[in-house]
Amino acid sequence: MEKKRVVLAFSGGLDTSFCVKYLSEELGYEVYTAIANTGGFSEQELAAIEERAYALGATKHATLDITQQYYDQSIKYMVYGNILRNGIYPISVSSERTFQAIAIIEYAKSVGAHCVAHGSTGAGNDQVRFDLTFQILAPEIEIITPTRDMTLTREYEINYLKQHGYVADFVKMEYSINKGLWGTSVGGKETLHSEQTLPESAYPSQVTASGEQTLKLTFAKGELAAVNGVEYADKVEAIRAVEAIGASYGIGRDMHIGDTIIGIKGRVGFEAAAPMLIIAAHKMLEKHTLTKWQQYWKDQIGTWYGMFLHEAQYLDPVMRDMEAFLESTQGNVDGTVEITLRPYSYTLVGVTSDFDLMKTDFGEYGEVNKAWSADDVKGFTKIMANPMKIYFNKKKQQND
Repeated sequence: MEKKRVVLAFSGGLDTSFCVKYLSEELGYEVYTAIANTGGFSEQELAAIEERAYALGATKHATLDITQQYYDQSIKYMVYGNILRNGIYPISVSSERTFQAIAIIEYAKSVGAHCVAHGSTGAGNDQVRFDLTFQILAPEIEIITPTRDMTLTREYEINYLKQHGYVADFVKMEYSINKGLWGTSVGGKETLHSEQTLPESAYPSQVTASGEQTLKLTFAKGELAAVNGVEYADKVEAIRAVEAIGASYGIGRDMHIGDTIIGIKGRVGFEAAAPMLIIAAHKMLEKHTLTKWQQYWKDQIGTWYGMFLHEAQYLDPVMRDMEAFLESTQGNVDGTVEITLRPYSYTLVGVTSDFDLMKTDFGEYGEVNKAWSADDVKGFTKIMANPMKIYFNKKKQQND
């Protein structure tokens, strides 16, 4: 009798390693493993993950490189929207999960899988992101989640693997690191306590730079086009260039506290030098090149877009509507932003742009008016005051 085929979203960690053995030896599935790389893994790491999958008994392993897709369909719009969840978090690793889920389920369909599996626990956001995406794109494919359903302990999984002939160094790291193109999340004992923060040693990128350095980021229609005068056709490489510079100064470190999809509060540390610098520079450039109401409505749309992306709503068609709006605002967002970097901090210096709305013949703020007279302002202010004059006049009559 032909075995049923399952595609497992495989990271090479303990939970997904257990799933390979359990699905094949206990449930009798033909296990295909797949990792969707959104820019967080090196070639060496991907090779090691593939080796581990086959050692565990996977029938076939696939590496799905979706880094460019992740940029084109997510990061670009997060920059357009200046998206920082709760004003702090650039939705780093969490924004990747939906794209990883899309890649996994499409691969599952391509190999004729009967089932798809992941190793998420029942206490976090990722289970919702994977389940929801799988259900929408392939409702006919069954979802299997042993780690969540069996409420397994780390010791149980390690002992199970040993009993089934697989021994590896599953030493529990003191800190859980999830690295991606748009930032790295860091979880540890401190993130479980409201009054504590992460120590310096917890961050994977250590501070190696000293003194000050000037960083110039150039944008073309809202997208990062050059770093310190070096042009990049490949936007992914441009982001990596900014990350390498900013991370050496320890920039982009913070603690995100927010509401999870499942309704509990969550806390995680992160480092995201490139996202924080790129978004800060992009937002400053927009202040010079967009109108007041463009900025206002971008803030509203950006907040909603970021929330929906974080909470697994990427596939809702309203997201395409919001993306269209965000992109339509970027036509004049061209120019260079100068930033001064120093250990653990940075200063936005200024902007050079042909579309700078400060550079006009109408006037210079706080200095001289050129396009209106003193009498124009007096009349304008008088009319503008009318609603409040009427209100306070009626209030005075009532009090008299």
